[in-house]
Amino acid sequence: MAPATWALLAGAWLVAGLFIAFGSTWLAAPLGPGVAAVAFGVLFATILAASFGVVHEADHLAQQLGEPYGTLVLTLSIVSIEVILIASVLLGPGDSSAIGRDSIFAVMMIIMNLVIGICLVAGAARHGDQEYNAQGASAYLGMIVLLTGTALVLPNHLGGAGAFSTPQALGMAALTACLYAAFLWLQMRSHRRYFLQPAAGSMAVPASASPPALALAPQQPGAGRRAALVHSMVLLALVLPIVLLAHYLAIVTDYGIAAAGAPAAVGGVLIAIIVFTPESITAVRAAMANEMQRTLNLCLGAFVSTVGLTVPAVLLIGVATGQRMAMGLSGTEVVLLVLTVALSMLGFNGQRSSPIQGLMHLTLFAVFGLVLFLP
Repeated sequence: MAPATWALLAGAWLVAGLFIAFGSTWLAAPLGPGVAAVAFGVLFATILAASFGVVHEADHLAQQLGEPYGTLVLTLSIVSIEVILIASVLLGPGDSSAIGRDSIFAVMMIIMNLVIGICLVAGAARHGDQEYNAQGASAYLGMIVLLTGTALVLPNHLGGAGAFSTPQALGMAALTACLYAAFLWLQMRSHRRYFLQPAAGSMAVPASASPPALALAPQQPGAGRRAALVHSMVLLALVLPIVLLAHYLAIVTDYGIAAAGAPAAVGGVLIAIIVFTPESITAVRAAMANEMQRTLNLCLGAFVSTVGLTVPAVLLIGVATGQRMAMGLSGTEVVLLVLTVALSMLGFNGQRSSPIQGLMHLTLFAVFGLVLFLP
């Protein structure tokens, strides 16, 4: 491993050890603004740095596994961190029943508008209009419509004040998890070609493609397998400090939001920023390298994974703790959701990517910011 990786591991575990030993004393009530600010800065920087490290290790694995397996490793690693952070908030003090909904919606607005908008504009600036696999984009968007509609809009019309009843929560958790698992199975097996970069001048990979085009990356020699094992172990070693520090970050975040009088949804935005900044940078780099399909696999795939993993986790935690999880979006948020989905479906309808579409996505994200911070 590189010296920087050793330093990152040592720093992350040092901070985790200090907070495990002294965090309860440092963050005991009443919490002062000075202590809260310092603790937040240290926790935020440590978790963000560890997230970058996770992305770095996942990228190494991606190069060895090939697509779309490599992107799936990266996406699932990042989304798992998000689920851990959300679970820590839900299991912490205070009423946080809406954190799952707020985080999912924030991820949608950041990934599908801000990041995709930047990717479309930056990619076009370097390579012009770019090609991608239209079948894969359509599959992702179909999953997004179904999962967000049932998880975030349907609860508003069930008579439960935006929340599922216990039987409904169990049923929705099972259905969402099963659908997401089936999607992953098809993505990795029979329909893997939907998520591969098509040949120049094409918007799809034909079903009759030769086996080498759809095969896994060549089997690695012994040294390569050892390297993959090392990268996997380092990835897990960087995820664990995030797990250990998530509870303390939740305490400081709750205090900061209450002290500043900020909207409760800011907590979800903060989680989305912490978790998806490294993957967002990777997506922009892919667009600038003329790999638009990898960009879509990262962005759209990340949001599908976010809903597919977060919704079951949140609903099951709610059932286990006896909480009624607030899942239904407000009327304003439903409008932004519909606009985001409609804009994405029109933009990725089988034509090449366009910077004009990117500007539209960026404008919609700016509208989200106005609605959130300037009510």
